[in-house]
Amino acid sequence: MAKLYFHYSTMNAGKSTILLQASYNYRERGMDTYLLTAGVDTRAGACTIGSRIGISAPAEVFDADDDLFARISQRMAKGRIACVFVDEAQFLTEAQAWQLARAVDDLGVPVMCYGLRVDFMGRLFPGSATLLALADEMREVRTICHCGRKATMVARIGPDGQATMTGEQVQIGGNETYVSLCRRHWREAVGEAARGPDATAPEA
Repeated sequence: MAKLYFHYSTMNAGKSTILLQASYNYRERGMDTYLLTAGVDTRAGACTIGSRIGISAPAEVFDADDDLFARISQRMAKGRIACVFVDEAQFLTEAQAWQLARAVDDLGVPVMCYGLRVDFMGRLFPGSATLLALADEMREVRTICHCGRKATMVARIGPDGQATMTGEQVQIGGNETYVSLCRRHWREAVGEAARGPDATAPEA
């Protein structure tokens, strides 16, 4: 039975590597796959899913106004596919996450989404929030903080080399812009802003 999967993590956990390996496994067995990635992120090149370890594969891109149920339906009309893979799933809109769920339910095709859970301010991306609500299965792709603990947060590094809590939610970047941290060290990096709007008492 087809399912909607959400593989989530912080930056640099190897999500794209896992996606590409899973797609390769299907294709090695003679089963075709359909790869989608966010048009806003072109670090690996246009229409490409790329990994930090140097592997890549061609993919179609989606933008915020695309109907992904229609896109998948059109692709399936051209030939059978075993699985749909979506990279940079945090950039999905809420509507697009529902469209992927509909593709699973109505078209009977598994959909595997890979993306960040939270942004640099510790807030859920809209696409990720919807996937967390809808996914049949969720799997955490783990990476570590510099202290050795599991990293669950992402800090954005400003021009001064310090963590910042200002700016738009979406700013494309790699290791020069973002660093994955455990919650404790993320709080230390961003300072008072990490205490939250209702914090009144000083921390111990």
